[in-house]
Amino acid sequence: MLHFKLINKIIGQLLLIEASLLCWCLGVSLFYHEDDVFAFLSSIIITLAVAFALIATGRHSKNTLSRRDAYLVVTLTWIIFSLFGTLPFMISRYVPDFTDAYFETMSGFTTTGATIIDDVESLPHGLLFWRSLTQFIGGLGIVFFMVALLPSLGGGSIRIFAAEATGPIKTKLHPRLSTSTKWIWMVYLILTIGCTASYYVGGMNLFDAINFSMSTTATGGFGTRNGSFAFFHSKFLEYACTVFTFLSGVNFALLYASVFKGKLKKLFHSSEFKFYLFAVLAFSLFITIKLVTNNHYDLEHAFRKAVFQVVTFMTTTGFYSENAATWPHVTWVILAIGMFFGACSGSTSGGLKCIRGVMILKIIKNEFIQILHPNAVLPIRVDGVNVSRQKQVTLLAFLSTYLILCLLMSSTLIAMGIDNTNAITITLSSLGNVGPTLGIEIGPTMSWSMLPIAAKWLCSFMMLIGRLEVFTVLIIFTPAFWKNN
Repeated sequence: MLHFKLINKIIGQLLLIEASLLCWCLGVSLFYHEDDVFAFLSSIIITLAVAFALIATGRHSKNTLSRRDAYLVVTLTWIIFSLFGTLPFMISRYVPDFTDAYFETMSGFTTTGATIIDDVESLPHGLLFWRSLTQFIGGLGIVFFMVALLPSLGGGSIRIFAAEATGPIKTKLHPRLSTSTKWIWMVYLILTIGCTASYYVGGMNLFDAINFSMSTTATGGFGTRNGSFAFFHSKFLEYACTVFTFLSGVNFALLYASVFKGKLKKLFHSSEFKFYLFAVLAFSLFITIKLVTNNHYDLEHAFRKAVFQVVTFMTTTGFYSENAATWPHVTWVILAIGMFFGACSGSTSGGLKCIRGVMILKIIKNEFIQILHPNAVLPIRVDGVNVSRQKQVTLLAFLSTYLILCLLMSSTLIAMGIDNTNAITITLSSLGNVGPTLGIEIGPTMSWSMLPIAAKWLCSFMMLIGRLEVFTVLIIFTPAFWKNN
């Protein structure tokens, strides 16, 4: 049975964290003396009131979290966090519509980066900071953040981590999960600080540098300028963004073990990293050639634009330095493939994840050998680790479910009157937590404000499913989940 008192207590504790995040935004509003001060003050009071009420209902609960509790906690946390995250937008009246405010907040926390705000620069600094902060916290995970700060659930923390962590293979840096999460957060912070410094040196003001760096390392895509990186017209900033976005797409545990511990060989021994690097280079080279031959760009310009867009699409960040809708249509296919695969597991990126791509290639290779040698026993190993039969079945079930969802959701969007190209890429973008879409009606540089209300809610649901890797959310809708036995 589900332990609702314990679930209330955990969600209450997490809402205290959200209230503290809102306090940071209140500080920004006070610093700039803008009209969103009341909105943040009211949001903090409401969030704290509900948090203490939930904690009070669960104060006598035992810290024994079952597997079902963990899945429900994770899903409810993302839904409720997004719900309270709408308050600053709605109270300030900058995004008065609840559907739009919820879409914007869910897009932030899931690091999708799709927006319904046509003029971002009209927002006050506090709300801009709140948009970036939702992505920064959502990058590694809301509950993951809690595990680092509140390691009081014993074995329950491991179940919560399993329900929220990305990728089929989990990597631990330390026997204690809370210690591992702190080290990963340390890597995340170092990347963000380094990114902020590089953007500041490259010509951004401090506020823009902080906001864009939070979106970069979270592979989110929200910015403080309507033109994203195209606004700055800076080669240095585009290359800096490419580097830090690429690093943010690497498995953070691998990044810590290789770069921060000085064992770079470990990085290039990783099958997933090699797949990721090869895909980025191959896609970038192909698009560079097309831009030189079809659009008559010079080589450096073509390579810079190509690698920037490939990295930001594949890491599901979604920044843009140029309107990719004006590129040859075949480049859209390449960028869509990048959106589908995503970067590495254990990173802040969305998508299928490169590790699954590696596993699928190995399964296909073994299948060809099995046809010729039916009695051969062919294990699948990734970096020396044997992939069990159960994990192979789970992988194929995940891939099948992901593709079925893509088919169903894109068909539903087409039925709502959205053109085919936009419907397919909106689905890939939402499920992969990418942000931009490719098409004429809603291009990579446009907001999603023109979508029907039903489509916005559908996209919000897809963002949640994609961020929690499908099964964590869908399991709640099965009858077996709610049975007491």
